[in-house]
Amino acid sequence: MPTFAYTARDMAGKTVSGSIEAANEREVAALLSEKSLFPSKVAAAENTAGRSLFGQRKRVKGQTMATFYGQLASLLRSGVPMMRSLTVLGEQATDPVLGEIVKEIKSRVEDGEPIGNAMARFPNVFSDMAINMVRAGTEGGFLEDALERVSTFTELQEDLKGRTISALAYPVFLFSVGSLVISGLLVFFVPKFDAMFDRLRQKDEMPWYTESLLSFSTVLQNYGWVLVILAIVLIVVIKVQLASEAGKEMVDKLKLRIPVLGNILMNLAVARFCRVLGTLLGNGVPILKSLEISRSAAANRLLSQSIADATENIRGGESLATPLRASGYFPPSVVEMISVGEESNSLEKVLPEIADSLEKRTFRRLDLFVRLLEPMMLLVMAFLVLAVVLALLVPVLKSSTSL
Repeated sequence: MPTFAYTARDMAGKTVSGSIEAANEREVAALLSEKSLFPSKVAAAENTAGRSLFGQRKRVKGQTMATFYGQLASLLRSGVPMMRSLTVLGEQATDPVLGEIVKEIKSRVEDGEPIGNAMARFPNVFSDMAINMVRAGTEGGFLEDALERVSTFTELQEDLKGRTISALAYPVFLFSVGSLVISGLLVFFVPKFDAMFDRLRQKDEMPWYTESLLSFSTVLQNYGWVLVILAIVLIVVIKVQLASEAGKEMVDKLKLRIPVLGNILMNLAVARFCRVLGTLLGNGVPILKSLEISRSAAANRLLSQSIADATENIRGGESLATPLRASGYFPPSVVEMISVGEESNSLEKVLPEIADSLEKRTFRRLDLFVRLLEPMMLLVMAFLVLAVVLALLVPVLKSSTSL
């Protein structure tokens, strides 16, 4: 049941504030009247379900949401009423945030609010695709099927995310460890050689690269904390800039310009778009609404703009494939399959097949890229360590031969 915040006066004229659960504002007035309170202000209390102590929206893991959708579909298909299903899932939720949100949704559905609208109150937990598919399933009488498809799609997306993170975890680990090793050498090991090379400096025989290394090491040792602070400030500034629309668009452009990896990221975005669009169309969501939702699922502004152009084409009675081909972001094979799907009126079946095929090809390329990246990073780190060692070893050899 919704919660209302009120300000009222008691029989003595004293102002009283608080909150109360009621079906509507009229019921709030009646309940307060029974307590001999005269309300001066009544408003719906801000929904705090799914928020942290600081008011920030909490998130729920994708795999947890996939399990929730699947369990709700199974309960409904087994004949369990919606209210009972939500009660069970709210009580048995392993994630406390999800449990709190499900109870809030149950309360709103009990008050007559459609479940899709109740889910829409928690955009950080329920995606646009899930909300619209639930709405379509509720209106079309296929809610169980819609929930099962959302569950399957969410699991596929989580698998995709997990495979990508796993593929890049080792290269990131190598880079982090290598950076720490080199920083440790420069801060703790290299400065110990500075006094040993005074004789070479006096003879003006000190190699320039050794002198540069020692100077850089001294700066790190004496002003490392300043560099750390500057780095933190720079990261914060960049983060603020990237939070703006112009910054996000710049990042999306830079992603696509990265050799090899840019093409992989674009193909994954195209596959994600095709899967979302196909899933929505397969559940009866109109194509214009499906395109609007799948734009955000692409997670790339350049691709999103191409999809927006395609939406305008469809509003004008034209095909979807033409503007996608003109954008240059969609592989020719994908555009051809979309065109065939449009002509055969089977786009909702063709799009998931496109996503499956594109993801398989892209992951093969990603695996190859990562396999090549690992030895390349090892070589780079080995080269940097070798450069430090040689910069110190050459003057040592010179000192020994000059004795």
